[in-house]
Amino acid sequence: MTTATKPRSATELDLQIRRFTVAEYLAMAKAGILTEDDRVELIDGVVIDMAPVGSRHIGCVNCYNRELSEAVGRRVIVQVQSPVRLDDNTEPQPDVALLREKADGYASGHPGPEDVLLLIEVADSSLGYDRNEKLPRYARAGIPEVWLTVLPEGVVEAHTEPTEGGYRVTRRLRAGDVLRPGCFDDVEIPVDAVMPAGRSDAESEEAQTSSEQGQN
Repeated sequence: MTTATKPRSATELDLQIRRFTVAEYLAMAKAGILTEDDRVELIDGVVIDMAPVGSRHIGCVNCYNRELSEAVGRRVIVQVQSPVRLDDNTEPQPDVALLREKADGYASGHPGPEDVLLLIEVADSSLGYDRNEKLPRYARAGIPEVWLTVLPEGVVEAHTEPTEGGYRVTRRLRAGDVLRPGCFDDVEIPVDAVMPAGRSDAESEEAQTSSEQGQN
């Protein structure tokens, strides 16, 4: 007697994820599969869609760029929303990076962990992803310092002393406090100078939606 076997559902199957190397990821961009309009980054071989950025996020990044560029001058390169290669399978795009000076401005290749002095992530809706996925990878790669800017709380978390298990030291700074990157003794950035006032982008979008619904 033949016994019918119930087909296995997709959730029961051992699905294999196709992971890409950084070289393959860049080849997709060169071939036009990924374009400059695609907001993506490569994390552990997986192409991840990055969260849309709102006006407060953009404003915060612009303020960091302005303050750091004025403070450090030509001693380092201030890179904004561009790739940093952590290993052969991971190439995120931090919001701001302080990089060691290089004559060609890294035209010959994306910077690696040895080139990074400080990374800055600005988080609103992406807070969980930045804190739980990207931050541990920065630590494992040996990035010496990361500032995680938490827009909804008006807080900058300064993470230092990287280990395989994460950053050993975390300082939380608010309005009235001063950020001091470990790579420079003479640079001070007031939190007030980079933290935008007002509602978070999510709150602003919700308020706008409510207003539009009220008008209908």
